[in-house]
Amino acid sequence: MSFELLQSVVLARDLVQHGLRAGDLGVVVHLYEPDGLEVEFVCALGRTAAVVTFKTSDVRPVRDSDLLSVRPLDRSA
Repeated sequence: MSFELLQSVVLARDLVQHGLRAGDLGVVVHLYEPDGLEVEFVCALGRTAAVVTFKTSDVRPVRDSDLLSVRPLDRSA
């Protein structure tokens, strides 16, 4: 699957060390050939919570049926 810069994506797995959970919404901020990308996750008020490099299989595109929600960021893990 190919992604584009500034495309919204959904995390496919928990990333405990960053306080991220499967289903969290991020934005592609850099592409690495052949199958890597860097994704930024932000808090509700726009502060960067994490910037993480993934393989494309770790995220998926946003679907029209996805529902957004809000949860506290847990960095204690």
